[in-house]
Amino acid sequence: MTPISEYPLGRPASPSTARAINDRRALRLLQRKGPLTAAQLKAETGLSRPTVADLVERLRAAGLVEVVGETGAERRGPNAKVYGLVADLAHLAGVDVRTDRVTVVITDLLGRTLVEGSLPVDQPLEEDAAGIVAGAATLLERTAAEAGAARLHTVGLGAPGLVDPATGGLRPTGGPPTAWHGALVTELRARFDLPVLLDNEVNLAAVAEQRLGAATDRRTFVLVWLGHGVGAAVVLDGALRRGASGGAGEIGFLPVPGTSALPTATGCTGGLHSQVGSAAVCALAREHGLDPGPTAGDAAAAEAVVRAAVSADRSAADAFLDELAGRVAVGVAAVCAVLDPGCVVLGGEVGRAGGAELARRTADRLSRISPLTTEVRVGAMGGAAVLRGAVLTAMDAAQEAVFGSVD
Repeated sequence: MTPISEYPLGRPASPSTARAINDRRALRLLQRKGPLTAAQLKAETGLSRPTVADLVERLRAAGLVEVVGETGAERRGPNAKVYGLVADLAHLAGVDVRTDRVTVVITDLLGRTLVEGSLPVDQPLEEDAAGIVAGAATLLERTAAEAGAARLHTVGLGAPGLVDPATGGLRPTGGPPTAWHGALVTELRARFDLPVLLDNEVNLAAVAEQRLGAATDRRTFVLVWLGHGVGAAVVLDGALRRGASGGAGEIGFLPVPGTSALPTATGCTGGLHSQVGSAAVCALAREHGLDPGPTAGDAAAAEAVVRAAVSADRSAADAFLDELAGRVAVGVAAVCAVLDPGCVVLGGEVGRAGGAELARRTADRLSRISPLTTEVRVGAMGGAAVLRGAVLTAMDAAQEAVFGSVD
């Protein structure tokens, strides 16, 4: 690898400029690959040993890099120091906003969890929207204080709805209630005076699956979210695609057979949501003689009844899972016909409850109605997918701000 010592047009870089470029490149490698020895930095950058030694000392003196360990204890001779980024340069927050709860996690600059907190939202949303927003903001404030974060650097937040690319605001899609979700984003930005990076919660779950979970080996895939609502996140050639209006993946509105009406611009009743949303899953379970419980219709009830069906040894449970898989496969087939992603990851409460069994049945049904070869996988991040994606988004932005960018 050629050392960075020239401008792209071939003009020699000044010594100070070359040092800055090399320092930033070393920081980027430590961001992407984790702690490295000086020898590993030399191999990755192509720089000379003295140049690497100098940049390491500069970064340590600036408080950006520290010794985090040693390697080579199993061999003779001196051990090599391992250098890593200083994690407590900034504190971050991830926020997962749902219709029934708000969950917050505070991390260091490397995304390592320090403190987590949660606020249940069990009253009708329209009764006390202002109270919910104030409670959620206070939760973030209190959790940050518990983590010893005097000031947060960046917040990543996932919520249902469309994120308008023009305004950065949240607008509902006619699916699950989201009126107070947008108000929460506004409140956090005003109260804390810091970047609040908002994205659709399914998009953030896909970020987590791409970086840490079931799709680390895929540059193109679709995450299908099966929970209270239904949605998808589209990753093509390694990049998350949000669409012109931020609505890529709103498959709850997808017209499908088996419904009594078509969806409208203001409501997804009649779309795929009516077939595989949590209320539909609970109703389907009841049709097959399975009991979804007293709270039938919410995501937790749908998750529980699907999990019970997977572990049951009854024909009714088998028939229920087959029909559910068939419904999911119809929606997946429509997505694949347009995008041909080659891989679909099932997430959300129902997706993770169905696990490998639902994925297998969905893949079997899909192979019968689609000519495209598509692997169906189970999400690996579980219930932490949105929160982890929010943290990753905040971490990337904060590291860019703290360490600078490298082209």
